[in-house]
Order: sequence, then C-alpha cells, then structure tokens
Amino acid sequence: MPDNNRILELYKEQYEKPVMNDKTVFEMKQRMKQGKEEKRSMKKQKVYKGCAIAAAVALAIMILPNTSKALASVMGDIPILGEFFKVITFRDYKYEDERNVADVVVPEVTIADNVDNIVAEEGKKTAEQINAEIRDITDKWVEEFKSIMEDEGYHNITIDYEVIATTEDYFTLKLICFKALGSGYEEHHFYTIDLKTGKKVELADLFKEGSDYKQIISENIKEQMREQMAADDAIRYWVDNTDFPEWNFKEITDDTSFYVNQNGEIVICFNEGEVGPAALGTVEFIIPKDVVADIIINE
Repeated sequence: MPDNNRILELYKEQYEKPVMNDKTVFEMKQRMKQGKEEKRSMKKQKVYKGCAIAAAVALAIMILPNTSKALASVMGDIPILGEFFKVITFRDYKYEDERNVADVVVPEVTIADNVDNIVAEEGKKTAEQINAEIRDITDKWVEEFKSIMEDEGYHNITIDYEVIATTEDYFTLKLICFKALGSGYEEHHFYTIDLKTGKKVELADLFKEGSDYKQIISENIKEQMREQMAADDAIRYWVDNTDFPEWNFKEITDDTSFYVNQNGEIVICFNEGEVGPAALGTVEFIIPKDVVADIIINE
C-alpha cells in the first residue's frame, strides 16, 4: 500500500513543477530554432579562431563535418586533452515536423592515431566503456521520442555534449539530455578520464583509502544547501525537512556524478529531483579544497 504522505508530496511536487502547455512548448520550439540559426552564424566565426588556437597548442579535438553545437565552445575554450584523447561526433539524429523536434548529437571518445603505449591501450578500453554507455542513453531517448511522435501535443528532445573541464590530470565529457514532453526535464551525465593512466575516474579514486569522503562531502553539501535557502526563499532542497524526513538528502553514493574543475576543485552534480523539487533543475556543488585537504590524494 503506497505511503499516503509520499503520494501527497508527489502531488505537491507536480503542482510546483512548471508544466508547459502546447502553446508554451510551441513558442519554446520557435525560440530554440531561432537560437540555433544565430548560433550557427556565430559558430562559423569561432571555428576559424578555434582552428588557429588548435594549431598553436596541438589541441586533440576532432569534430566531424556535420558538427555539433559544442564545437564553438570546445574549439575556443578547451586546452589540450592529453596527448591522445579526441572527442568526435559519432552520430546525429535530427527530425522536425509541426509538433515534434529532435536534435540529437552523439559524441564518442576516441584515441588519436599513431599512439601506441600502455596508457593508450587502457584509454581504448575506457573509451569503449564510455561510448557504449552514451549510445545506450541516447538510443533510449530517441526510441522514447519516436514512440510518442503520434501522440497529441508537442514533443522535443535535445541531446548535446560539452567538454567542461580539462586539467593536467583529468578530462571530463558532459552529456546533456533535455526533453519537453508535456513538461520539461533535463539530466546530465559526466565521464572523467585520468589523462596519465587512461582510466575512467570514479569519485573514490580521488581519496585516500579508508577515508570517509562521502560523509565529509555530504555534510559540506548540506551546509551549502542551507546557505542557499537562507539567501533565497525561492530555493528549496530536501534537507532538514521534518514533515517528510525520508526525502531528506543524506549522503552521496558511489554513483553520484562529479567532475574536477579547472581550479582542481571537486564538483558534485545532481539531476532534477535528486536533492530537491524538479523545478530546481540540475544543481552542482563546488567542494572547497580545504574541506577535503586531509583526505584527497595529492599526486
């Protein structure tokens, strides 16, 4: 028998979550279409600048001819991705009619040619693992979109990617998935690679063995949640909730998403509905270095 309190909260959550009617989604679709056209124009200018930078710093990024929206930011802003990793556009899926729009760009991590060493071999295994997961995610989203195209209303999915952080040690690829199927929903997936070993990095890999990193990081996140809610009444997280304590954020897990930003700080990431109402969207918490200074592995 479902818990009545949980059902009540679900109704409350649904009420608070903004729902886009057909007219709103149609207007959003038109704005997205206009934005894409403007971005394509800007992209042409940035590509030339990006290519010059790439030649100067031996940037290891390749984008196929039917380039994605990520090209401008990647080519212009991201430095070297180690000596052998590349990100290419593996596949595009685009569709548009009066009520349905799909703009899907599927990235793939690859190893540069003429690289033959132990790190590259490990990197190939990592790339295969990441690419298989990305294909599973994007295929699922596309199949869902195709299955409801004949339904009433407007349907939109957008999948793209971004290289969000590159340090001397780590490279992170972010997969961005958005859908508007009656109401909007967005989720992010993060893939971090150790550029020195070629291995995919798990959160536990960053900390000394036996350290209670989950509890330490989680307590800092709760502090940040409280500070944000105190500063802005519009922000609400599931923390210190006495009415529904079972909804409160307790602790990160081994599967919690993260990346290491260009300042060397760990960033913990949550998708919609994981630590607060869906209306809050995706959220990130930068963990100050001094919070984990005693437990992090310093290479």
